[in-house]
This record gives sequence, structure tokens and C-alpha cells, in this order.
Amino acid sequence: MLQRPRRRCEGTAMGAIVLDLRPGLGVGPFSLGMPICDAFAQIEQQPNIYDVVHVKYYDEEPLKLDIVISFPDHGFHLRFDPWSQRLRLIEIFDVKRLQMRYATSLIGGPSTLATFVAVYALFGPTFPGIYDKGRGIYTLFYPGLSFAFPIPSQYTECCHEREAELPLEFPDGTTPVTCRVSIYDSSTDSKVGVGALMDKACAPPLAAGSLYMEAVHVKLGEEIWFTVGGQHIPFGASPQDVWTELGRPCGIHQKQVDQMVIHSASDPRPRTTLCVDYFYNYFTRGLDILFDGQTHKIKKFVLHTNYPGHADFNSYMKCNFVIYGSDFGGSFHQGEGTAKRMITPSTKWEQVKEILGDCGRAAIQTQGSTSNPFGSTFVYGYQNVAFEVMKNGYLATVTLFQS
Repeated sequence: MLQRPRRRCEGTAMGAIVLDLRPGLGVGPFSLGMPICDAFAQIEQQPNIYDVVHVKYYDEEPLKLDIVISFPDHGFHLRFDPWSQRLRLIEIFDVKRLQMRYATSLIGGPSTLATFVAVYALFGPTFPGIYDKGRGIYTLFYPGLSFAFPIPSQYTECCHEREAELPLEFPDGTTPVTCRVSIYDSSTDSKVGVGALMDKACAPPLAAGSLYMEAVHVKLGEEIWFTVGGQHIPFGASPQDVWTELGRPCGIHQKQVDQMVIHSASDPRPRTTLCVDYFYNYFTRGLDILFDGQTHKIKKFVLHTNYPGHADFNSYMKCNFVIYGSDFGGSFHQGEGTAKRMITPSTKWEQVKEILGDCGRAAIQTQGSTSNPFGSTFVYGYQNVAFEVMKNGYLATVTLFQS
């Protein structure tokens, strides 16, 4: 698990913030189901509050474990599904560091102890919880919300059943104190707490017609097709065509240098004066479109996977592209047995080679050694498509062009 500190600013008082607790929905500005890019946007808007932020992920297999944004000074973290990159679970792991507001009452933080009695008084009656004997943890459940309480070994007989009685007080008159709070979507009706129960938390369903992670089908050398909106964008389309189909781009910038012109001995002009091509950036769709500066026609599409460990991470939302192997002629319609022949953001480079065949040596992409802490990537070219591959074998970008 790689841990990447985002920023650090000393002197912030621990437990000094108060966040609204919304069972089944979120906490503070963080809402269940939000894309990871939106979470980072919230963090960037409040740098004085979220001044120490860690990003944790499994570098070798980024789809195996959650992407976690952690706030160690405030005692909570956000867990994102690694495939959809949407927030599935919020955990307050140090309740003494984060004060939560529910309705008009406060709980947690350094001044308001989150005892079992306090939780029960604030959130009301509920069914008996679950006792994990191996961990010594009693978990109390409300819709979209759970509280975990450690039970001292001398009082485990109070919770000897899996569904134990409510441990309002121990025989000595004390009451358990919350060690962890979990906030999760309640629509699946799954109890979520510590241990294996945390894996049951899923991001809430997307709204009908949502464009997030819509499948983008690729017909190599011809066009891309968006499945939700039904837009077809072919090579050779104009900027006006793209505006009509996809709306205003998030950004427009000129391509500074044509890096391949060095291979041409016939044109003596300086490299920096040759390229007048320009990009339309659709960050929320994980897509760049390159236009020829002379003809103003589309010449390339760049599709981004937004994996952590790449220099462009958090610049784009994930593009959920689908590319079919050459055996299927670029058809958009999936027939029987084609799933193993599809290239998607989850496909590793070795699988790509099995589908498309070997393409020879790779070009090295550094993206600026001083500003890129993740090292170089490798670019492999085929007819009409090039793949930028990370060191862990996952695809970073896919560039589509006409040969």
C-alpha cells in the first residue's frame, strides 16, 4: 500500500473542526457516491482545514484495494471503490479528534465523549447489535450508520451472543466508548461495521441518465460512441460538431510541440513553430480531443483511466472506454465470447498484447522528471491506437488516431 502525503501545514489544532453527520449520506462536504475528483476539489477549497491529507492505494494492483483519502489530524478517512472511483464508505477511526453535529446536538471530539449512552440518547432505540468475539467489538447499527464499541475482556460475558443485548452499562457502572463510526449507503440494507462487514458498503446507485462512467465505445480509425447520450464523434469532425454533441469543453489549450517532427529531415523549421494543433479538454468525461490547427478537424482522441500513481491522477475523471479486438471489426455490438477480447480501463498490458499481438519496443514517456514523482511510462503503438502503460502494467491513457 503506497501512501502519498498531499500537503502538510503544522500547527492545526486537532479536533478543532465540526462536521455535520448525515447518516446514509455523508459527513461535512463529503457525500457517499461522489467521484474522487470531487472529493479532492472539496479539499482544495478548504486548505486551512484539510491541511494534512494522505492518499493511500495499492500501487502494484490498483483495482484490488480501495483508494483511501485520510485526514490523520481529524481522525477520519474516505474509502473509494477502486474501479468506479466513487466514495463508498466514510470511517471515523478516532472519534476523539472529530466532532460531529447531528441535528442540533454534538457528539465526539475532545469535549463530548461518544459513549454508548450518549449515542443511544442521541440516535434513539434500535435493534440489538452484533458482537465480534474475536475482535472484542460490539457494533450498533442504524440506517446508513454504525458505531463500534470495544468491550473489555472482563465484561465479554455481557455480549456472549452474536446478537447481544445493548451494553448500556458494565457491572461497574461505566459505559462503552465508541472507537469507530462508519457511514454508508443504506439503500442496500446491509449492516456495515468493522472487519469483513466493511466490504459490504457500496456506493449508492447513480441517478438515472448520469453521464459518470458512461461506456465510451471505440471503433478504431473511425469514431467513438457515448452509450448514455448516444453521441457519435468521428475523426474529421469540426469543433462546432463537438460543441453540439458534447457541449462546451472544460478547457482549451494549444499543443506546444509536435514531438514527432524531429524524425522528419525534410522540414528545417524549429520544432516549436510547427505545431498549431489544439486540444479540447473534457475533464469530467476523461477525454481530450486534438484538432488539426490548419484544417480544424479531429485528428486524435486521448482517453484517461485516472489511476493513482500516474502524473495526471486527479486531473481527469475516469473514461470507461471499450475497445474490441480486430477479430470483431470494431463492432459496437458485443457478441458471444467477445468479453475476453475487449480492452477496457481494467485490462492490463499483457492482456492487450494477447488481443492485439506484439507491437515491438516501447517509447519512453517521462512527463518531466522534476515534476513527476512516479517515474516514466511506456508507450506502445499499433495501427490507429497507442497505449501508455504504467510500470504496474495498467493502462494510463489510450490515444486514438487514423494511420
